[in-house]
Amino acid sequence: MNRMNQALFQQYVMEGTEPVLVAFCASWCGYCRRITPALKRLAAQNRGKFWVGIMDVEMEPELARQEEIEVLPTLVLYQQGRVLGSIVGPDSQAIIEEFMEETLTE
Repeated sequence: MNRMNQALFQQYVMEGTEPVLVAFCASWCGYCRRITPALKRLAAQNRGKFWVGIMDVEMEPELARQEEIEVLPTLVLYQQGRVLGSIVGPDSQAIIEEFMEETLTE
C-alpha cells in the first residue's frame, strides 16, 4: 500500500491497467485512521490482483474535488482510468473485501 499523490494517481489510476483501490482519507479523520490497518492487510493479501493507495485529501484537495469526494473515508475502485465502483465508510475489512469481489466480477 502506498501514499498517493497526483503523480502516482496519474501513473497507477489513469495510465495503469490493473485495478486500483484508492482510499480518500484525511489525517484528522479518526475513522480513516481506524481502517488503515485493514487496507494494509488487504494490500498485502492481494498483491498482483490489485493495487491499494491512500490519498490524503488535505494534500491533494483539487484531486478530491475532481473525483467528487464528499465524505471520508471514501474508497474508489478504478481500472484503466474508469471508476468501477465506490464505497463510503466501510465498517470492516470483510466489507471492503466483499465490495472488491463484487465489483471486480461485474
